[in-house]
Amino acid sequence: QLQASGGGLVQVGGSLRLSCAASGVTLGYYAIGWFRQAPGKDREGVICISNAGGDNYYADSVKGRFTVSRDNAKNTFYLQMNSLKSEDTAVYYCAVVPGRGPPISGTYYCNHQTSYPHWGQGTLVTVSS
Repeated sequence: QLQASGGGLVQVGGSLRLSCAASGVTLGYYAIGWFRQAPGKDREGVICISNAGGDNYYADSVKGRFTVSRDNAKNTFYLQMNSLKSEDTAVYYCAVVPGRGPPISGTYYCNHQTSYPHWGQGTLVTVSS
């Protein structure tokens, strides 16, 4: 199971760090991803990490502002969001997929959300001006 947390209300230009704590899975064996769903829109990939290192996907809208990190010892990964904009307002979801098997790019993962068998419940981020 995944438990997402850290969402809240933040002003434009501010920062927020989301956390995704994993239980029942050993995070070190999984590729991670962050997705978001804005009101009235489909869920979209924000950052998806390849299972083979490199070839990760970052949505154009977040490049240079959002980063991911992971702490395998804590079985937790993070989404650091800086320079937030009103259009970043959304429910954010974390997800993991087993990392074994042939190399798969982050782009593929983000375009095939059903690849992820494990999802967090979502945490709401509201960016106000």
